[in-house]
Order: sequence, then C-alpha cells, then structure tokens
Amino acid sequence: MMRSPDVEKIEIYFRWAIITQDEDDNKFVDCALNGRAHYIVTDDKHFRVLKKIGFPPIQVIRTEDFLLKLNELSE
Repeated sequence: MMRSPDVEKIEIYFRWAIITQDEDDNKFVDCALNGRAHYIVTDDKHFRVLKKIGFPPIQVIRTEDFLLKLNELSE
C-alpha cells in the first residue's frame, strides 16, 4: 500500500463516458470529476467536448495556459 500526505484515494462509483472519439480518454475525465479537480490540463483535442457541455463542470485548459497560471501565482 502506498501512503503519501499528497495522495487521496477516491473510489469511483460511476463512469461518465463523455468522450466518444477516444474512449480511453474517459478514465482521465472520470478521475478528474471524482477527485474534484479544478482542471484537466491537456492538449488532446478529444477533450474539447467537455467545453461544450454544461454538466458535469470541468475546465479543460491547454498546457501552455496552465503554465501561465502557475507563473502568475508565483509572482
């Protein structure tokens, strides 16, 4: 068993299956939603579908934009 103060185990009780173009990407969406993530950081075009739906709410941002946000926080 792995233990870390930075890791929280989340049991997944449902699967959203939102991304139909590449169904393997859904594991990342499920993980982000069940883990209450603020963002999914990706440059994968299949995740764009998440911007078109209102629920479940998950913000998808490109890697470049996420790095800009990190820079703003460190200033």
